[in-house]
Amino acid sequence: MRTILILNPKGGSGKSTLATNIASYFSIRGKKVTLADCDPQGSSQDWLHVRPATQAPIHGAVLEKDSLHIPQDTEMLIIDAPAAIGGKRLGTFLGQAQTMVMPILASPVDIRAAARFMHTLFSLKGKINNKIKIATVANRVREDTLMAAKLAFYLDTLKLPNGKRLPFITLLRASQNYIHAAERGLSIFELPPSRTYYDREQWRPLLRWLGSRNSLPNK
Repeated sequence: MRTILILNPKGGSGKSTLATNIASYFSIRGKKVTLADCDPQGSSQDWLHVRPATQAPIHGAVLEKDSLHIPQDTEMLIIDAPAAIGGKRLGTFLGQAQTMVMPILASPVDIRAAARFMHTLFSLKGKINNKIKIATVANRVREDTLMAAKLAFYLDTLKLPNGKRLPFITLLRASQNYIHAAERGLSIFELPPSRTYYDREQWRPLLRWLGSRNSLPNK
């Protein structure tokens, strides 16, 4: 089972948007997908509740007493991690996943919070170097702004403890398409292509990375 963790300990980073769109993408392509909502806010679960039965099926799972009940035939598990996570609990989530995607907003507060979290993350050297692959995504970005450029520069210069560059995969704009899709339990991949062409193009590097061996741990 392939497990993708969407994690940023700071709330409001757009984790649920990434989680629901990734889950939808793989479900549309015929994968048996489970979307695990581990955040008390329950945004991913709310999205599933309004998702039309006519769309590609996605099974929902909720964290109960630090336990997830996942169907045995699940091929893709997408975990929407809780905010304010740290310590042993952070290690537990990292240990369950093969791949982690971290969305970061273009604001001074979010960049500083990301820097602090990266320091914590890099202290877990064994998990990062060999057991999980991590990448960052600039999320809800207003393009052609100074903060967007600062965030892109920061993410592009991050390195792992072993000295290798931490992949900065793509920049996702602040688009109303995500809001319109979420209201209906859909993803941008289920809205008309003519309407979401630019958003889909921004997703292409992330989907390519997730589909490559570069997003999987070293054997």
